Amino acid sequence: MPLIALTGGIASGKSTIAARLASLGAVVVDADALAREVVEPGEPALGAIRGAFGSEVMRDDGTLDRAALGRLVFADSESRHVLNGIVHPAVLHRSHAAFDAAFAEDRRAVVVYDVPLIDARGVGEFERIVVADAPAEVRIERLVRLRGMTEEDARARVAAQLSDEDRRALATDVIDTSGTLEQTRSRADALWSRLRP
Repeated sequence: MPLIALTGGIASGKSTIAARLASLGAVVVDADALAREVVEPGEPALGAIRGAFGSEVMRDDGTLDRAALGRLVFADSESRHVLNGIVHPAVLHRSHAAFDAAFAEDRRAVVVYDVPLIDARGVGEFERIVVADAPAEVRIERLVRLRGMTEEDARARVAAQLSDEDRRALATDVIDTSGTLEQTRSRADALWSRLRP
């Protein structure tokens, strides 16, 4: 019953790896999806965000204005720290519930936690830490081309995250995602063969 962390910087190809592992039989728990769940209307974390950042990060319908919040926290490390202090504990609780449910259903499952901020979690709970790795310039180009960000916004997002060196230092496995989609999928297949020999 291996529990694997899959991490990587924004636009690193992490989602491609997660999707490939899921197609091969892994149970993928998506930290970003959990982070969206915990800030839905009625959730305590949403109220805490409004209290910390004010109504300018809220939409008229009571939902979180993610773009406004993103502009704020990616430009200011203290704001990002405050946000992480609200969201991370809620996501931690939900992720553990998801791991437990997956292993209760199949104790031999390979559970992959798709998580951008491995530095925010204790690494000791994971059997392996897989890093999706692409140079910063490749990720910036992807953000501009595929997500429509300005180059300035893309650079700010990349700079706000854990450095590539620090992420690699945590890794038991590094998957180079700077090439084609097929190359990345092939490398994910090789990882799967190590997880399920």
